Amino acid sequence: MSDNPPLFAAREPIFPRRVNGFFRRLKWYIMAITLGIYYLVPWIRWDRGPNLPDQAVLVDLGSRRFYFFWIEIWPHEFYFVAGLLIMAGLGLFLFTSALGRVWCGYTCPQTVWTDLFLLVERWIEGDRNARLRLWKAPWNFTKWRLRITKWVVWLLIAIATGGAWVFYFADAPTLAAQLFTLNAPAVAYITIGILTATTFIFGGFMREQVCIYMCPWPRIQGAMMDEGTLTVGYRDWRGEPRGKGGAKRKAVAEEAGSGGAQQARYGLAAGKTDADKDHAAPRLSRSGEELGDCIDCMACVNVCPMGIDIREGQQMECITCALCIDACDEVMAKIGRPRGLIDYLALDDRPPVLPGEHAPVRPMGTEAEDDGAETGVPAPTAAARSDVTSDGTASQQVAGAAAPAAHAADAPFVTPHSRDWQPKPVWKHVLRTRTLIYTALWGLIGVGLIFALFIRADIELTVAPVRNPTFVTLSDGSIRNTYDIRLRNKHGEAREFQLSLTDAPGLSVSLEGAPGDTVEVAADSTMLQRVYVVAGPDDPLARQERSEFRIWAQDTASGERAYRDTIFNGRENF
Repeated sequence: MSDNPPLFAAREPIFPRRVNGFFRRLKWYIMAITLGIYYLVPWIRWDRGPNLPDQAVLVDLGSRRFYFFWIEIWPHEFYFVAGLLIMAGLGLFLFTSALGRVWCGYTCPQTVWTDLFLLVERWIEGDRNARLRLWKAPWNFTKWRLRITKWVVWLLIAIATGGAWVFYFADAPTLAAQLFTLNAPAVAYITIGILTATTFIFGGFMREQVCIYMCPWPRIQGAMMDEGTLTVGYRDWRGEPRGKGGAKRKAVAEEAGSGGAQQARYGLAAGKTDADKDHAAPRLSRSGEELGDCIDCMACVNVCPMGIDIREGQQMECITCALCIDACDEVMAKIGRPRGLIDYLALDDRPPVLPGEHAPVRPMGTEAEDDGAETGVPAPTAAARSDVTSDGTASQQVAGAAAPAAHAADAPFVTPHSRDWQPKPVWKHVLRTRTLIYTALWGLIGVGLIFALFIRADIELTVAPVRNPTFVTLSDGSIRNTYDIRLRNKHGEAREFQLSLTDAPGLSVSLEGAPGDTVEVAADSTMLQRVYVVAGPDDPLARQERSEFRIWAQDTASGERAYRDTIFNGRENF
C-alpha cells in the first residue's frame, strides 16, 4: 500500500461561533437589504401605458427589451448594459483597492446566502459547541430530526431563490400562477431546478470551498491591492507575545525591569496613555514574562466562516467579513483593553523599524540576547542604528528628548515608533492616486451613460439601400432606387411618421403598401418599410453615378424628427 498522501484532502467542516458587534450588525443589515431587493423587486408594478408590461424591472426576452422603472433599453442600445458592466468592474476595483475584499465579505451572493443558511443552522442545531457535538455524535433519532429539519428549510430557501430569479424574465403574478398550476413553460421549471440545486449545495455544503476553489477573485485581488489598502489585519506589534496573564499597572511592569523601554513602548513618554490601540498594555505572565494584548483565546478563529487565523497574516481565504474584529473587540473589552488588536489595517500602518529589526514585538537593548530573552526582535548593530555614531555613542534626539549619551550596549534600544509614530488616518488610505483614478473613470462612465440616456430620441430610423439591383430604369426612363427603412417608435401609443427628402430637389418618395408619404408605427415597436425614391428621366441625378441625399422621418403628432444620409445611384453606373 502506498504511503503517499492523498492528492486532495477531505473537507474539514467549519462551525463559526455566533458573535455580536458593529460589523456583524452591518452584515445583517446588508443581508436584509440585498435579499429584500432580490425577492421583492419583481413584484413592484410600474404603469407604462396600454400594451406595455407593468412590471418595474423586467428582462423581456421575447420582445428583446429590458425595462427598469421608467427606463427602457432596446437591443441596439446594448451599450448601456456594457457601460453598466464596466462600471461594476471599476467599482469592484475601486472598493478592493481601498478596502480589500469588502464585496466578498458583505454583498457577494455566496456570502449572503451562506450567512442565511448559517442563521438557519444555528437556529435549529445551536451555536458552535452544540453543532460540534452534533457533528461527532452517532446518527440517532435526534441527529436525523435536526438534520432533516435544517435541510428542509435550506431547500425551501433554495426554491424561493430559483423562483425569484425566473420572475425577472416574465410577469411575476402570471408566472407564479402558472408555476403553481403546472402550466408554466418547461424552461422555467428547468431554471428553478438548476438554481435550487446550486443554492442548496453551495450555501449548505460548499460554503468556503466556493470562495477558495471556484471563485477567481481571491487570486486576482492581489493585483488590486497595495500597501495602502485597508484590510482586516492583526496588530502583532501590540499583541505579541501571546499568552495568558493579568493586566498590570505601569508601576508593576516597571518593577520587572527596563522601565525606560516600557515607557517608550507604551507611548507614555510622549504623553500617550495605555488606551492607545497601537501599543500594548503592561501585562506580565505568572513567570514574569512581558506579554502582549493577545491572550490566545482563539475567539477570532472560532467566528471566522473560512476557518483561518488572521493572526498569521493576510491569507487568500480571508473574505474581509470583519467578524474576527467583533470577536476580538469583545475580548479586549472584557480584559480592559481598547479595541483594535484586530482591525482594518494597511501594510504601511505598521510602526517603522530600523535596519536589522523585525516586527517590534517588545523594545530591547543589545543586552537582551545575552539574557536569553525571546523577543523575536534582534538588536541592530550600531552601524544600523540612526541614533548611534560609529563609536557607539548616541547622536540623535527622539521626539524632542535628549538621547542617552551612554554606549548602545548600556542603554535599552528605543525604536522611533514607540515615541512619535502615528498611523495614517483612514482618509489617506481611501483618497490615494489609484482610488482617485478609479473614481474618476467610474464617474465619467456614469455621467456619459446618463447623458446618453437623456439625449436619446423617442423615434429612430435606419436606412439600408437594396443592392440587387442598385437601380431600376422605368418605362418612361426614370431611375428608381429601393430602400428598406426601419422606423422605431418608443412612445406608448401608435404614431404616424411622414417621410421626406432633402438635398435632392429632383427626387420623389413613395411607400410600398401605403398611400402618400405617411406610415403608422405601432406603440413601442419597430416597423420595416420599403421605400422607393425616383429621379425623372431628365433630372441630372438620374445621370450621375452617385448622389448624396438625406431621408427624414417626422412624428406628425410631436414634430420630433430623425434623419439618415444615404446614396442615390444613377444610370452612369453602366
